[in-house]
Amino acid sequence: MAELDRLFPADWQDAPRYSGAYSFMRLPLSRDLSQADVAIVGVPFDLGVMHRPGARFGPRAIRNASAQVRQYPMTANDLWGPFRTLRVIDYGDVNIVAAYIEENLRRIQETVAPIVQAGVVPIVLGGDHTVTLPVLRACAAVHGPLALVHFDAHPDYWQPPEGRPYHHGTVFRIAHQEGLIDLDASVQVGIRGTISMAIVEECRAAGFHLLTADEFAAQGVAATVAQIRERARGPVYVSLDIDCADPAFAPGTGTPEVAGLTSRELVQVVRGLRGLPVVGFDVVEVAPPYDSAEITALLAANLVYEFLEICAARRGGAAGGLVEDQV
Repeated sequence: MAELDRLFPADWQDAPRYSGAYSFMRLPLSRDLSQADVAIVGVPFDLGVMHRPGARFGPRAIRNASAQVRQYPMTANDLWGPFRTLRVIDYGDVNIVAAYIEENLRRIQETVAPIVQAGVVPIVLGGDHTVTLPVLRACAAVHGPLALVHFDAHPDYWQPPEGRPYHHGTVFRIAHQEGLIDLDASVQVGIRGTISMAIVEECRAAGFHLLTADEFAAQGVAATVAQIRERARGPVYVSLDIDCADPAFAPGTGTPEVAGLTSRELVQVVRGLRGLPVVGFDVVEVAPPYDSAEITALLAANLVYEFLEICAARRGGAAGGLVEDQV
């Protein structure tokens, strides 16, 4: 495709980065999927939280923090980054309504479905982790059962209470019951905390390859990436709860847990996913009311950039080396 057809972010030297349209990395705001390989979608929803709300402001915070992210990658062997290969649009936000979980889950699925059906990869900015369920429904309707690569402090595999199925802790239990994910091809990384440990063995018995944060720390990045790459088969969906990171690196989240991954470790593991057949991503649970100096939102924005690099690598673009080159 001719370079004139490329959709680049606005040049940071042409105007102040704090001005212009509200979009991720000042990308084009568009819903024309014929002009896109990747669509970034905001989901300002946090009705599924069980403790501290605030993730409804996550999409705006991540977009704001993306003003600090340039098109050039952190690795030195590619001067152009993903936008030389990818056509990326900011699709805007799902039109959320207040107070109605089921209605919002329907709206999220209906918004994401045409993106997936058009062969465009969705990158979803949450919102609490409940938003992943309708995105999985939209992706599985096209791709079939998905291998889940899940970064989180919590397994989110709790049995829902009768008559009240939806909250951010039941997402992957329901996704499994609906046949949206293949647990035998799925990995959970970073699980920790007093509440999580009550359900770790149940998750493993169900089929997840689950790595606690302590197990991750003991074996390191390279071994973890190798296990993910060996396990994740078929179409892959990546769901990243920002509380996978230690609160020192991501305080702005609703359910922080100490002794998590560093930002460097998290970025390195995500880079190690390049080459996998990833069909969708999300980053969730960024809650700006608890953030300090926007460091949580900045980490999330940079992780979205790493997701774009994964998409570019799948399309044959130069996107840096695998994790072995970076640890």
